[in-house]
Amino acid sequence: MAFTTTARRARAPRANRPSRSALGGPVQGWLYALPTALFVVALFLIPLVLVLQMSGSDWPLLRGNMGWNFPQNYADAVDLRLFWDSIWFTLKYTIITTVLLIGLGLGLALLVQESSAWKGFLRTSFLIPSALGLASASLLFYVLYSPFAGPFADLMQTWGFTFLGTPEGALWSTVFLIVWRYAGFYMLLMLVGLQGIPDDVFEAARIDGASRWQTFRHITVPLLRPTFALTIVLCVTGSLLAFDQFYILTKGGPDNSTMTIVQLIYNVAFQGRNDLGIAAALSVIVLLALIVINVVQLRAFRKPEEA
Repeated sequence: MAFTTTARRARAPRANRPSRSALGGPVQGWLYALPTALFVVALFLIPLVLVLQMSGSDWPLLRGNMGWNFPQNYADAVDLRLFWDSIWFTLKYTIITTVLLIGLGLGLALLVQESSAWKGFLRTSFLIPSALGLASASLLFYVLYSPFAGPFADLMQTWGFTFLGTPEGALWSTVFLIVWRYAGFYMLLMLVGLQGIPDDVFEAARIDGASRWQTFRHITVPLLRPTFALTIVLCVTGSLLAFDQFYILTKGGPDNSTMTIVQLIYNVAFQGRNDLGIAAALSVIVLLALIVINVVQLRAFRKPEEA
């Protein structure tokens, strides 16, 4: 009896000690997260701090004295000749591409979901353009739109029109490129959302006598709310930050009619003014606008019980 009591007393402190695996759990978690944390700090936080510093300083690209001049850069940024024109064009382009990509992506997703014989072929065909880089696709379409070397050169010379020669033509030619490039990607996102809807819901709707339109309107669209939120945030963010396609196809022309806000930042920093301070101020303005727009979008797509 005495031996048993002594053994229990000897084992009791060991039972209260944390195990080696319990001590190693938090440490291992921090070690796993360390590479990602370093990546975020090096490629996001440090550049963000540098941009904030530049936006409040007189920071010429080549020569000059650097000094604190907040908020002069922001005032100069708003007073730029093309500031409001570039914002209006960027918003216009964003609305057009968002409506077309979301609508076409949903339509293609419904098509490949319903089709059985050609399902694999259609999915692959629609998704192939997404494998091409945006810069490469822009160069490809630049050749297609060329009035000298493109396949439509003779037709354009005969009819006297150019794809990129007018403001509206340049806009819609670029929109066509973006729709061709990204429609398959948004189709894939929509298809994942559609496949996440239980078949029992559609079966119950058919039993109740709901038509295809009623099923789509009252079941498919409401249950795709999270997918719509994701795709619209991605599409709006990508469109507001558009640069490659316009830089390659139009260089902001003709007559600065296709100047996006990001291309204006590039021009202020590296062409003409060579002023990194004003360019950084424009970047901060765009960042704040993106945060506000994305917050509004996510709040708009919340479920009523989550609001």
